[in-house]
Amino acid sequence: MKFLSRFYIFIIFAILYAPILLVILFSFNASGSLSHFSGFSLYWYKDLFRNAEAITALKNSLILAVSSSLLATIFGTLAAFSIAHSKNKYYQGIMRSVSNIPMMNPDIVTGVSMMLLFVGVAAMIGLGDVLGMWTMLIAHTTFNLPYVILSILPKFKQMDKHLIEAALDLGCTPTQTFFRIELPSILPGIISGLMMSFTLSLDDFVISHFVSSPDFKTLPLYIYNQTAHEVKFSMYALCTLMIFAILLLLIAVNVAGGKKDRAEKAKRLKGGKR
Repeated sequence: MKFLSRFYIFIIFAILYAPILLVILFSFNASGSLSHFSGFSLYWYKDLFRNAEAITALKNSLILAVSSSLLATIFGTLAAFSIAHSKNKYYQGIMRSVSNIPMMNPDIVTGVSMMLLFVGVAAMIGLGDVLGMWTMLIAHTTFNLPYVILSILPKFKQMDKHLIEAALDLGCTPTQTFFRIELPSILPGIISGLMMSFTLSLDDFVISHFVSSPDFKTLPLYIYNQTAHEVKFSMYALCTLMIFAILLLLIAVNVAGGKKDRAEKAKRLKGGKR
């Protein structure tokens, strides 16, 4: 049974990571061929950085991902705070259900509905072509919000309510209580929601496809346009750089979370000895 379980896990991980490893491997292929590997070369990475259109798309994606993730984190934190502090259980249940709907909604439905909304509002107020960077920012912030709320709400539940009551009894204002007691407690959820929002925004294609314009292309849109022709090996190099960037980001988050957990554990042990 142990052999079968390990073999099953190996097959699952092979299916998941084999395509990624192939992309990384062939990004260094000197011959630029998928049929054989002739040797390691950085030619396709040099070719990538000579491609002004790809670099512009990368910059657009980073600007959009950072902006939308920050906005979604701010609004999501405020929304989670409102839901968690509501005394009406029915209201809490309804808000949780409503915030989960966008995650279950197909991306194509979200993209089409947002496109219709932007175009309809633009027609009502007499604007012309409204689709572009700002509509993509609104769309990305909107579909990121539920993930931020879902990351932060459990942290509010895990928080010791007696600490909040003690802070208020000792003279802290609600604002001071939030920043001194609640914010440090929900910070792991905020960071998790921020990272998730960033990666989702950086990766999104379907919704971006419907609310974008030719003047503002993100990296997924640029790569999709390249697939209409012969895919350059510089695209493999670009995907490899994205993979390593996200991997380093995840490692940094996990290391920071592990240090915080160890610090909290050491603090609890000191408190127990006293």
